[in-house]
Amino acid sequence: MEESLEARGRRIFRELPTLETRRLTLRRMRLGDAGAMHAYASDPEVARHMLWEPHESLRDSENFLRFVRERYSRGDPAGWGLEECETGEFIGTCGIQGWQPEHSRAEIGYVLSREHWGRGLMTEAVAAVVGFGFDRVGLNRLEARCLDGNAASARVLEKAGMAHEGTSRSSHLIGGGFRDLHHYAILRDDPRPG
Repeated sequence: MEESLEARGRRIFRELPTLETRRLTLRRMRLGDAGAMHAYASDPEVARHMLWEPHESLRDSENFLRFVRERYSRGDPAGWGLEECETGEFIGTCGIQGWQPEHSRAEIGYVLSREHWGRGLMTEAVAAVVGFGFDRVGLNRLEARCLDGNAASARVLEKAGMAHEGTSRSSHLIGGGFRDLHHYAILRDDPRPG
């Protein structure tokens, strides 16, 4: 009997494989990543582009990593930690979330330490995750969102072959003000760069 998309996805997410790009290793997150995660997740400049609040303490990062590890054990998508090959440094996360196997779609989410912005690293990571979602999980559609004003993130999504599909105006109250949210997507049969 052929394995269903949900069963295959849960097996793959439970055994989440390591992915390699030219400059990054995408690997399962570990509790030992908490210090490095807290360094960027507590940075207000990083958090202003995110839909979550900055981590106030190391415990916030530890709790998030425990949550991620629980998701791995259940076979739910939880994403990879990004490790720079040259230094071995944990510098961010990228992965599949919002998985809807009944519709063969999911969302990509990511965050990168500010010290590593502007180097094309997230473009590499997102391309690897797009390939994984289509080629390994068997998804038909991958989506992503970014807040208005985050031009760098929009460029990452466009370089991954995602098309801008629309904007939810004033959809998120963040930092005392309403922000627009841009929606992007790529389909399995759409051309992929590279």
